[in-house]
Amino acid sequence: MNNVCVIGLGYVGLPLALSFAMKGYKVYGVDSNPELISELQRGETHHLESYKGRTIQEILKDHLQNGNFIPMLDYKEAMQACDDIIVTVPIPVYGGKPYYEYLISCAKEIKNNLRKNQLIVLRSTVVPGTTRNVFLPILEESGLKCGKDFYLAYASERIAEGRAFEEFENMPTALAGFCEVSTKRAVDLIKVICKEEVVVASSVEVVETAKVLENLQRDINIAMVNEFERFTKAMNLDIFEVIKVANTHKRVNLLYPGPGVGGFCIPNAFYYLNAKAEEMGVELKLSKTARLFNQGIPAYISDLVIKTIEKYGAKKKVAVLGIAMKDYSSDDRLSPALEIIEILRQRGVEVKAFDPAVKKEYDFKVKSFTEALEDVEVVLILARQHGIEFDKIFEYIPPSRAIVIDTRDVFTQQDAKEKGFILEKI
Repeated sequence: MNNVCVIGLGYVGLPLALSFAMKGYKVYGVDSNPELISELQRGETHHLESYKGRTIQEILKDHLQNGNFIPMLDYKEAMQACDDIIVTVPIPVYGGKPYYEYLISCAKEIKNNLRKNQLIVLRSTVVPGTTRNVFLPILEESGLKCGKDFYLAYASERIAEGRAFEEFENMPTALAGFCEVSTKRAVDLIKVICKEEVVVASSVEVVETAKVLENLQRDINIAMVNEFERFTKAMNLDIFEVIKVANTHKRVNLLYPGPGVGGFCIPNAFYYLNAKAEEMGVELKLSKTARLFNQGIPAYISDLVIKTIEKYGAKKKVAVLGIAMKDYSSDDRLSPALEIIEILRQRGVEVKAFDPAVKKEYDFKVKSFTEALEDVEVVLILARQHGIEFDKIFEYIPPSRAIVIDTRDVFTQQDAKEKGFILEKI
């Protein structure tokens, strides 16, 4: 039957569920958050995804109406209707340690409703070894045996927020199953939405580890370019121009510096790998150094803001534009912008922040671009967003009084010279 159950309806699970719905599958979407389920049942989501010119909101409403997507809290109803179950429940990190309870709770719910011949595909980013050593034993508490009574595979999630539909379809998927049938069924299921190659690895641990390394290499790359930024700044060079020139080499792919590393995936990658490394007595010196360096970037940006205020004798009021964890995102989880704002406020700076994409409310967040710029001279750019028109800054702050601190390469020094404002860049 063309039914599938997707458990966890966040930044990965919701577009994954709707990808199957668009292929004609009836998708039972399960999440433990009653408020989220109510929003989805009303056709509401704050995600900024689109597919072939249609927004995720339009896609969601279409498949609610045609019955292809059914969001619910009830594991039992969903699992009774489906032979294939995909899990996208997260493992957050608290105090540098992975927190397994959400995944364990999910595994227990699946165990309580598991029946013969069902396939479970875990698509969460996990500590290597989690599928075999944490997830599988709970499922087998049902009395059913993997490879005989039910089937289990791990497939890594590789999407970038904002391109989820496209990348589910066009990004190669890596997976491994616990037996030949598990692997074949998982490949067949993934191929429903994935046009690209499905890469079958020799074990689930290979895929789990590869996924963490994919994220961790970005953390290390970002640490490297943010360190380069300090060097180029001392030389009075624009780091963004330097990287653009370096990247013309066909074997070089430097990322760009920014206000820090946020979101759920990249900041947590080191801690997923390190949890297993510590268990085995392996020290990850380079990865740890990069993670610690990136953790310090918000303090570095905050210092730059304070020094800029003092250098130009500006008011201790700052308009922050963009509080999401990256450009064109609604995700503010672990966003460095929030840490920068907190540090600035602790140091006596009045902050008004505007980000039209971020749903969550904060006491420093204002509702309009105009309100953010009212009675300030210093503007701190932390993320690009549709709805933030940076050129209009100077309609509210005369260029002769405007000081822009730009972490996202929105403006060039030539822009500053032509318009007459002061520009500080990282």
